[in-house]
Amino acid sequence: MEEKGWARTTIRDITAASGGVSMAAIGYHFGSREALLNAALIEAIDEWGTHTGRTLAAFEGDGATPAERYEAMWDRVIESFGTHRALWLASIEALAQAEHSADLRRYLAGGQAEGRRGLAAILSGVDEDAVDDAAARTLGGVQMALLGGLMTQWLTDPDQAPTGADVVAGLRALARIVGPGRS
Repeated sequence: MEEKGWARTTIRDITAASGGVSMAAIGYHFGSREALLNAALIEAIDEWGTHTGRTLAAFEGDGATPAERYEAMWDRVIESFGTHRALWLASIEALAQAEHSADLRRYLAGGQAEGRRGLAAILSGVDEDAVDDAAARTLGGVQMALLGGLMTQWLTDPDQAPTGADVVAGLRALARIVGPGRS
């Protein structure tokens, strides 16, 4: 699946890569090629989530200012787009395939909810269970939007994609536009 992607991977590709598992065994254990590939996507996304969580958590309490840590965090995430390209691409393919699989869609929705809460916790410096629903929806949701947007920009055109410094500068510009919040 890393080489050909979800849509172009055939049963023959799977059996060849597995060292000779029969097509019948795939059908017996998974029911279909799609179910097997969905399971593989879920595993890849779990790996991606674990890696991303470690990357983000590495920026807690390193002596830098919050803005410096935030910029460095984005630089590391952006760097991971190249070093873990197959995982990032798998997450995009999973979104496209979720349109045809209610199970995959439910799994991804749950993962996004966990991701929003985890991102809000990391950025707030609190445990995940201390993050309320509003913080998960706002702070975590905006971080997920930034992550997805940066990922698609980088995977499409890495030379023109924003850097960590660009993200911080852009957020500062947006803060000037939206101004202070309501009391």
